Amino acid sequence: MAEPAKSSPLSELRIALPSLPMRLQEVGRFVAANDYDATTRSMRDLAAEAGADPAAFTRLAKAIGYSGWDELRAALTEARRPSQTSPFSGRARGRRPGPNADVALVTDKLEAEAAGLPRIPAQPIAEAARSLHEAKRIWIAGYRSCRSVAELLNYELRLFRPEQVQLVGVSGPDDLDLGAFRPGEAVIVIGFLPYTHASVRVAQAAHHSGATLIAIADSLSAPMAEGADHVLLFEAASSPGFFPSLTGAIAIAQSLAAVTFSLGGMAAKKRLEHTETRLTAASIYVSEKG
Repeated sequence: MAEPAKSSPLSELRIALPSLPMRLQEVGRFVAANDYDATTRSMRDLAAEAGADPAAFTRLAKAIGYSGWDELRAALTEARRPSQTSPFSGRARGRRPGPNADVALVTDKLEAEAAGLPRIPAQPIAEAARSLHEAKRIWIAGYRSCRSVAELLNYELRLFRPEQVQLVGVSGPDDLDLGAFRPGEAVIVIGFLPYTHASVRVAQAAHHSGATLIAIADSLSAPMAEGADHVLLFEAASSPGFFPSLTGAIAIAQSLAAVTFSLGGMAAKKRLEHTETRLTAASIYVSEKG
């Protein structure tokens, strides 16, 4: 017998409202009426607009069965994910009325991006970077919009480990690289909903090969994160705008590169200096005018 579908956090909230204390009912109604803001704005900002104590949002979350506001907020964000058939248009909202509508959207987006970065845990990134430092070779895979994140990470790592870092599929069909994964190597896969089949195939090949799999993803349930040794989470859906945010993924990629370089010590620094000397000799950059 199939399990019944899990109710949405908004449904849980509305069902619980009559049994809550009056003040929590007021906060609950505010959240239910402003669920989009609840996923994109800080608890302090929400409390100021609702005229409530920020702690009331935590009490509300616990009253309906969540460990705290962060867990309820994550559930609200998950519930707002668009369907696979309209992953981007499903996020679109009508243009706000008023002369400052465009500035307001930019402000909301910048605030949401800034608020999401502190919620990325640092410890898992540091642990994943240690795996990169110890890896004999590093493979990086990102498809469609995530290709930009993969290329940035590839560029930064190759500045000091040029022979040991490679983008999957850059020199030929992906399947040739998938067959080259070996134990002692690391494979980084980057993705968010909607997930590409290619990213899942890379993750599966890495897992089956015995290589260390590092998933940079928007959810623990991401199919390319299944069986991963390290899952580094970023918020893709909480930022306003028709397209999900890659800001957190970029921050994770650059943090991985920074810590891997630091772990490399003097050897990494000397190799970076060698790369800089070569770039200078090749006149890659425009000379600064005195």
